[in-house]
Amino acid sequence: MIIKIIIVLLLIFILFNLFRALFIMVSGKTGGRPMSHFLGRRVLFSVVVLVVVIAALKLGFIKANNSPINATTHIQIQTNTATPHQQSANTKQLLEKQSAYL
Repeated sequence: MIIKIIIVLLLIFILFNLFRALFIMVSGKTGGRPMSHFLGRRVLFSVVVLVVVIAALKLGFIKANNSPINATTHIQIQTNTATPHQQSANTKQLLEKQSAYL
């Protein structure tokens, strides 16, 4: 549970840095830190979130959901319920009279 809280807090911090960079871009203030500083922080913490999620998955702290693609696959088995029967010479059509369009 603590891993999920850490991930959520990191994502909130990423959004905070993104909006700080947006505010600097819109207001046009050049004093203080540049916009690239906040965008760089956002990228850095995005990488940190990815590393934390992958490490938590590998260590078993969090469990990934099953893929919906694999969950919906169905195996269809067709069984033959017809019983074979003997054909007599009277029921079988002659080769010359068989139609290819049937």
